[in-house]
Amino acid sequence: MSFVPGAPTQVGPVLFKAACPDCRARFELSAGALRLAIGGSRRTTFYSFTCPECGAAVRKPAGERIVELLTGGGVRTLRLHTTA
Repeated sequence: MSFVPGAPTQVGPVLFKAACPDCRARFELSAGALRLAIGGSRRTTFYSFTCPECGAAVRKPAGERIVELLTGGGVRTLRLHTTA
């Protein structure tokens, strides 16, 4: 996952480069096509999308930099809470 840089002043929608581990297709996704889940650990923080080529549900881990890029680009975020 990587951010597609634009002009300093963003005019159009933000697009993110992604790839499908199933069919190996590479494509760009809008913020609306992605979901980010932030959990209490690295294992429970991930982003997900549906591959536009093969329809596979894709889930990938999201480190701090990915979380920063996705939230900054307007991706909807779900905060996961643990029960104590």
